[in-house]
Amino acid sequence: MTINRRKFVKTSFAGAAVAATGPFFWPKRSRAASTIKAGAIYDLSGPLQAFGQNQWRCAKMAIDEINESGGLLGRKLEVKSYDSQSQMQFYNQYANQMALRDRVAVVQGGLTSSSREVIRPILHRLKTLYIYNTNYEGGVCDRNFFSTGSTPGGYVDLLVGEASKRWGKKVYILAADYNYGQISAKWIHKAAKENGGSVVGEEFFPLDVNQFGPTISKIQAAKPDFVMNVFVGPAHGSFYGQWAAAGMNKRIPMVSTTFGAAGEVVSMPTEMSNGIMTAGSYYEDLDTPENKAWLAKFRKRNGTKYGYLTDVPPKDWYGWKLWAAAVKEAGSIDREKVIRVMEAGLQIEGPGGPIKVDHTTHHCYMDMNLAEATNGRFKILKSFPNIAPTNTGGQCDLMARPDTNVMYEPKI
Repeated sequence: MTINRRKFVKTSFAGAAVAATGPFFWPKRSRAASTIKAGAIYDLSGPLQAFGQNQWRCAKMAIDEINESGGLLGRKLEVKSYDSQSQMQFYNQYANQMALRDRVAVVQGGLTSSSREVIRPILHRLKTLYIYNTNYEGGVCDRNFFSTGSTPGGYVDLLVGEASKRWGKKVYILAADYNYGQISAKWIHKAAKENGGSVVGEEFFPLDVNQFGPTISKIQAAKPDFVMNVFVGPAHGSFYGQWAAAGMNKRIPMVSTTFGAAGEVVSMPTEMSNGIMTAGSYYEDLDTPENKAWLAKFRKRNGTKYGYLTDVPPKDWYGWKLWAAAVKEAGSIDREKVIRVMEAGLQIEGPGGPIKVDHTTHHCYMDMNLAEATNGRFKILKSFPNIAPTNTGGQCDLMARPDTNVMYEPKI
């Protein structure tokens, strides 16, 4: 069998290249060059899936929009997505995997503060950028970390201030028994004192507690002017039914930093939910052209049986869009270059209004709203533009001290 010289040279060269590089290296290298890899980790199953699934829906919407508009730097975004199953050990495993095996340019995700504090030190050590998009107790000061979530200067101060004006100065705190609930309670103590009030009782509950009879008796005895809850997860949701069954929802007002985050406002009977006051940067009921257009796109993709979106899930949309904007401006996915663009005060628009990165803390300025659960929706009571992220005493200054890697807590 004969073969012409041109075919022989071409075939021999290809064979030599494969022999020199190994049978799998060349295709893998070609694929890596054609996409930009990023990492996502959400609670898509387990007790926290009601939160995580909507987070991922909003994140996926942003990722698809980025790719549909041409990707980044001429390359499509390839997202390695992992389900934590609401288990801390998987946050550890997948954070390491995304940084070391997947070699992603950024990781986004995590819901609870516990999950964040598993992910964050790993990615800090491995020099992989981390963006956290959940409302939390504030205080993280880490140059490798950015947050689009609301902090206590937004939601705690607004809620305590408004409740103190409406109902009185005595507050009873109910909170989840882990770092988010415990540190948020400190912020509530601080806000109550600043408003001339006091905390007349507080209790902390593990995430699997679902019986609150003794607690309701204690609240009745303490006679607060309002109750402020920092509940997390489905077990804690049992409180609202027990509270209403005891007739307490007619006697003592309720405010919450978390109510509505899992769609409770549409799934819970209105006799339980009506009147609960919350604070957030996003509600579906925001009456703006930007929100109406964004929400229509979201519902076209996901239907209408997802529950109700409040602050947290849309922040994942913001987080992915913010990082994409930084990559475009930097002209690179290099971590240091992207950080410099973001901390220079990068701002993007979204359904809840603009968010802008604060260069000193790597958290964001954003518009905030007070809202009240009303007949299966949220009625917007008041809106506040451009609320600064919490940074008590100016403790965090990443421009002056870029090597800082601590979490500050309020002193009470």
